[in-house]
Amino acid sequence: MINLSSFITFHARRTPDRPALKYRGEEISYAAFDARVRKVAGWLATCGIGAGDVVAVLMKNSAAFLELVFATSHLGAVFLPINFRLSRDEVGYIAGNAGARILIVDEELAPNAAGTTVVALDASAQQSVTHLAGDARPVPMHVCAPSDLMRLMYTSGTTDRPKGVMLTYENFYWKSADQTIALALSADTRLLVVGPLYHVGALDLPGIAVLWHGGFISIQRDFEPETALAAIAEDNLNAAWFAPVMTTAMLTCPARERYDVSSLKWAIGGGEKTPEVRIRAFSDYFRNARYIDAYGLTETCGGDTFMDAGREIEKIGSTGHAIAHVEIEIRDEVGNRLAANVNGEICLRGPKITKGYWKDPQKTASVFFGDWFRSGDVGYLDDDGFLFLTDRKKDMIISGGENIASSEVERVIYELSGVREVAVIGLRDARWGERPVAVVVLADGAALELPALTEHCRARLASFKVPKQLVVRDSLPRNPSGKILKRVLRAELESVE
Repeated sequence: MINLSSFITFHARRTPDRPALKYRGEEISYAAFDARVRKVAGWLATCGIGAGDVVAVLMKNSAAFLELVFATSHLGAVFLPINFRLSRDEVGYIAGNAGARILIVDEELAPNAAGTTVVALDASAQQSVTHLAGDARPVPMHVCAPSDLMRLMYTSGTTDRPKGVMLTYENFYWKSADQTIALALSADTRLLVVGPLYHVGALDLPGIAVLWHGGFISIQRDFEPETALAAIAEDNLNAAWFAPVMTTAMLTCPARERYDVSSLKWAIGGGEKTPEVRIRAFSDYFRNARYIDAYGLTETCGGDTFMDAGREIEKIGSTGHAIAHVEIEIRDEVGNRLAANVNGEICLRGPKITKGYWKDPQKTASVFFGDWFRSGDVGYLDDDGFLFLTDRKKDMIISGGENIASSEVERVIYELSGVREVAVIGLRDARWGERPVAVVVLADGAALELPALTEHCRARLASFKVPKQLVVRDSLPRNPSGKILKRVLRAELESVE
């Protein structure tokens, strides 16, 4: 039986009292969660929702969020999580483009809701949507096919509108199977969820696959470093996904030594190349855990590669090997396969990869070489098959006709002891076309001037790669998965030139 709610029902029958979720101090058993999903599905049915309808949510993390994920599936409807940081116009475009029948929002986010029928959740309904359901009766489970659309997820646009990524049940189940192999998921997995659930990092890496096994998920509404550390200690959590900025915040949290985090066995990172200093700092604090660098995309349900245990330092800068049912090749601009250690576009093939973009066959066609998905990322496979990210295509700097991989320059700048974070971008230049600019966040009390940066980089890089400008900031703009938004940096800095 293909439906997300089927495995909740399975565990509810076998281990009804086993805890499935915890949110704001309340533990929810599998039996209780199963009953909630069925009742919320009944309530959605009274709202006119049926198989194939799109149910959109504009919500922060909560137990209610996951109730809606599973209740939507129970009906055979399509779940659409929307980034709650978007503007009203952006939300309206996504809901309208997706054809959402209903938009369920947290009460505090209601001013940004647009595009369809809106239902607001107050604090009690955020704890459980059953508080809204009244006397709605449970409805039968809809049996879905592997190829049926399970979810729509809109990726951030760069020069145009966001694209709706279509994810099927087949994508989800293959993703879950592969992550089970790679991460040894089981009923004993106890996962901390601190990333936003509208994003694949929290929902899929490994996210709700933990419930597939009868495991446990601790949901934090917002990320706060000390609260996250306290949750690990209190609930003996052994797994997590952290955006890079979250890892840094926890490792520098003044109260970190108050908490026993010895239960943590692994944490998935990724989103950018992880500096060796961060991997070592992670291991020094989370002494029983390994930091797993990873690579993935919204279009693939996340988690296409994971770093092999024990090879983190040997293969520093790599995101590891492809998982069991994903193939990776590096191709040139016209789709020719490239040899090991040669940079090109990262292309992927496998059953967890999207079949395309919602209502956009032209864009869908443009991101495939046959059945190989074109990631838009630049990288290479070494002789051992480890994937190394070099850059996003759009983040490649071209100065005086020379290609500059920003990540290469960033790696060198990270060697400076006072640098906490860095992004290298290209800004328009009348002479060179683009000039490399280093945007840096410094550690408390640290200082850095352009001459010192120039001297350091010139000793390690070709002269044309050395940043011509230094900008020091308090923070860098990031998306929910932790990737630095270089297009935002470029726009901000070009606006003041």
